[in-house]
Amino acid sequence: MATHPYQPSVRAKRVYETPSPGDGKRVLIDRLWPRGLTRERARVDEWRRDLAPSDELRKWFAHDPRKFPRFRARYRMELLRHQEALAMLIIEAEQRPVTLLYAARDPEHCNATVLKELLEENLGG
Repeated sequence: MATHPYQPSVRAKRVYETPSPGDGKRVLIDRLWPRGLTRERARVDEWRRDLAPSDELRKWFAHDPRKFPRFRARYRMELLRHQEALAMLIIEAEQRPVTLLYAARDPEHCNATVLKELLEENLGG
C-alpha cells in the first residue's frame, strides 16, 4: 500500500470548541487567556502571545468587521517583527497539522484568519 506524502496544514479554530485528534499542535494566538476556560479543557500545546495583535491594535480594531481590511494590513506589519516565531510555526506545519486557537466570536474577522493566511502563503498553500 502506497503512503501519501503529508500535506502541510494550518487550521483556525475557536479555543472553546472541543479539541479533536486531527488538530495536531494546538497554538493559542491571543494575548489574553480566554475567559472561563481552564487550561485542561483548552488543551493548548503552546501559547504564543508574541504572535497576537498588539494591545493598541486589538483595542483599535474592537472586532469591527468594517475595520478588518486595515486591521489585516496593520497586523501583518506587526507580524514582520516575529520572523523567527513564524518560521517555527511553518516548520511545525510542514511536519504535522497546526491549529491556531482564538477566542473571538467572528471566525472571518479575527487575528487567526490573518495569521493562517500568512502561514499558508509561506507553505505554498
